[in-house]
Order: sequence, then structure tokens, then C-alpha cells
Amino acid sequence: MGLFDFIRGEFVEVIDWVENDQDTILYKFPDADKNIKYEAQLTVRESQKAVFLDEGQIADIFDAGRHTLITQNMPLMTSLRNWDKGFKSPFLADVYFVSMKTFTNLKWGTPNPIILRDPEFKQVRVKAHGTYFVKIKDIKTFITQYAGTNNIIKVQNLENSLREIIVQHFSEALAETKVSVLDLAANYTELGDKMIPILQKEFEPFGIELVNFQIASTTLPKEVLEFYDKMTNMNMVENMNKFQQFQQANAIEKAADNPGGGAGEGIGMGMGMGMANMMMNQQQKASDQESVKPQSKEDIMKTLKELGKLKESGILTAKEFDAKKKELLARL
Repeated sequence: MGLFDFIRGEFVEVIDWVENDQDTILYKFPDADKNIKYEAQLTVRESQKAVFLDEGQIADIFDAGRHTLITQNMPLMTSLRNWDKGFKSPFLADVYFVSMKTFTNLKWGTPNPIILRDPEFKQVRVKAHGTYFVKIKDIKTFITQYAGTNNIIKVQNLENSLREIIVQHFSEALAETKVSVLDLAANYTELGDKMIPILQKEFEPFGIELVNFQIASTTLPKEVLEFYDKMTNMNMVENMNKFQQFQQANAIEKAADNPGGGAGEGIGMGMGMGMANMMMNQQQKASDQESVKPQSKEDIMKTLKELGKLKESGILTAKEFDAKKKELLARL
């Protein structure tokens, strides 16, 4: 190797960045502390920008294209270094490449349930998760306020940093909607659109733009889902009587599952007797209205079966059951 080749090897002559993955937001060109040769070639690809830093201070920013590094193309660097027009010496600078594309499918989610006041269920624990899209809006702000002296920033680093901000403000926005948890799915788009300006205020100081925010799903506690399923199956929206019947039947079901427990005894004497009385009252009303609408054999047999279950659960005594059975059979 000649002297000229040795000297040339001490200078950076070509500067570029070929993205090897889709996850890198910021990348520092590895110059190995070498000086950049005057008239070196800088290549900036589409969706990239190159940023020159002079002793930690942001100088010139280059858009996509091929650039020859001379004083005319580096006005801020020239000003910072007090170069005259005839300057042609190598110089030292840090070069960063920033990806300007939109990064999609970043994940967010609530690690713990959100306590939500609900018009239907009073208070409900809700979990949610979804995706969002971001891109770099202001390079100088992003480098000075977020990236700092890091040589590389991955999208995963950004996800970890923004997760707490998103969860906090999503919880507040969800509480303000006052929408029942049963109707959340129908309001995903509206709620997502509402989140964008709220979160943008939080992302702005880091030079980041929130392009899109999506809610993928919300998860309710198991007991709420089971309760809702029973409500749906029984079609309780017709009248309040059916709703009350369901509540009492639900209590009887729990008591039957635990007949020896104290709670079961309380339910048996309270809700259980209320259910039995309600059934008898309904039969009495049906009997009083027989002239208008006679009770069918099927209805009577169904009532007998239901009363038999109450007897098996210990809610009705054998004497009470026999009396009611005799009354019902007399109508056949």
C-alpha cells in the first residue's frame, strides 16, 4: 500500500445507509472517528434524511438524493465552523440517518384492567389492546428530546416508551365516553379517532406524529360475560317481571350448588321463597283468568317440574309441594 492509499484510507469518502430491516428509526453512520473528506459523496435514499451534527449540535439536514459534501451544500456546518469559501480540508462530524416512513402495527394494551363506571353494570373491569401508526415529524426535536446520543433507535424502543402514555390517556378517554361496555365494540372507530388529538399532544414534544390509532378488542371479566349471556338467552328486555325472575332464579342456582353453606341458607329463605311465592302468585293469576285464557296441560306440568326442583333444593317443604301439586293436578 502506497502513502497515498494509506492517507485516503484515513478519510470517509462515501456515506450512505442501506436499511437491513423494517424496524430501525434512527441509525448513526459508523465513521470510526475518521474525518470526512471534502467532496465526499452522501447518498440519502427515499424515506430517509441525513443529519450532520457538529460537536453535538445539529447542523445540516439532507433530503433524498446524492450530495457532494462541499461548503456550498453545508451552509450551517460552514457557519458553525467559520469556514471560508476556499475551505477544502477534511472535517469531523457525526452523521445520523432517520427513517421518515410510517411505522405501522405498533402494539399497545392495558396490562391491568381499567375500572370503568358503567350505566348497565355500575362498575366493570375492562382490558383493551390495539395498534397504532407513527412517523417522525420533527427530526431536530426527535434527536434532541428522544434519541440523544444513541447510535440506533428501533421501533420496539419507541413502543416501550409510549406504552404508559397511551394506557393512561386511553383510560381517561374511555371513562369520559360514558358508553356501556356492551356497546364498546360499536364505538371502536369513534373512540380511536378521539384518541388521536389527545395522544398527539403527548407525542409532540418528542417530534413524533401519531398517524392512526386503533382499538382491536376489549375484554370483560368472565362473570360479566356469563351474566350478559344469561340475559340474552332469557330475553329479559320484555318486562321487569322477567328481570326479577332471572335475578331470583340466579340466586337459587347458586344456593343449590352450595346447599350446606351459610350463604345458601340465606338465599334459600330469602330469594328462594320469593321465587316460590312468585311462581304460585303467577299460577293464581292464571287461575283467576282462566275464563279469558285457559291454562294448558303443558304449562301446568312445567310448573310442577319447577316446583319439584325447589323441593329438591330444600326451598319448599314436602307439605308445601304436595299442597300445590294437588291444586295444579285438579286443573287437568
